[in-house]
Amino acid sequence: MTLPADRFTGVLAAALTPVDSNLVPNEDLMVDHCNWLMNNGADGLAILGTTGEANSFSLKERIRIIEGLIERGIPADKLMPGTGSCSLTDAVVLTDLCVKAGTRGVLMLPPFYYKNPSDDGLFAFFSEVIQRVGSDALKIYLYHFPQQSATPFSLSLIQRMTKAYPNTVVGMKDSSGDLDNMITVAKNVPDFCVLAGADDAMLPLLKEGGGGCITACANIMPRLLKTVYEGFQAGEDMTQANDMLVKVRGIMSKFPAAPAQKAVIARHSGNDQWLNMRPPLMAMDEAARASLYADIDATGYKLP
Repeated sequence: MTLPADRFTGVLAAALTPVDSNLVPNEDLMVDHCNWLMNNGADGLAILGTTGEANSFSLKERIRIIEGLIERGIPADKLMPGTGSCSLTDAVVLTDLCVKAGTRGVLMLPPFYYKNPSDDGLFAFFSEVIQRVGSDALKIYLYHFPQQSATPFSLSLIQRMTKAYPNTVVGMKDSSGDLDNMITVAKNVPDFCVLAGADDAMLPLLKEGGGGCITACANIMPRLLKTVYEGFQAGEDMTQANDMLVKVRGIMSKFPAAPAQKAVIARHSGNDQWLNMRPPLMAMDEAARASLYADIDATGYKLP
């Protein structure tokens, strides 16, 4: 199955958001990291997602981060910012900003505060965002992460949204860890780009028509993920490279996602500012970091 050319496929990094000692987003350090990711295989940057601590930042801060990256030379068409919000108006403001800035797509969590919303309610929310932004350039990727949001996207809702807005609701990041769900959506929603939210799901999903991945571990192994992705596209056997990818992912999954990713980048870059976290998330303590580093070193994996 070939996806339409305008879909955001390949390896996207769920990019980290560094903060300084005052817990203010450090745009310069984030730009350095984004450039490193793109120079080492990342096809795109899914900024302000879960790993990017988006929901710890205000609307004003999120706007500033998006604008700051573009002002500092990050190509807008490499960005897929998270614009989901519990507030309809905040979601519209942020999504509209991204469309006007020229980002290639936006990643949208459902409104997640009120539990067990109906499909009618979720459809109405996204319909309002789409109509209020009012742009043919808008490309929405749904963010399916029920363990975190407690608000899943059902297959029937996805089909309803893509039927109503076929050129706008164009894909999904599935962080459920449920490969069967990813494959079911990929096979039952035409021209819909399903991106794995877990590194170990990327290769099997690609075999079933998926579009690639958006993962936290792409912060530390963008080149390895790109090697597996490109090798699959070329028809090569990627078992060995994928085994390393799965091994590193398994180690990282034992630790809190954003703090662990930041800890690895802190060691790699020699910049301890990467250890800063905005509460309620907390940095890993020294003993936990030592355990993480030892486990990664034991695999033989080295960051590019």
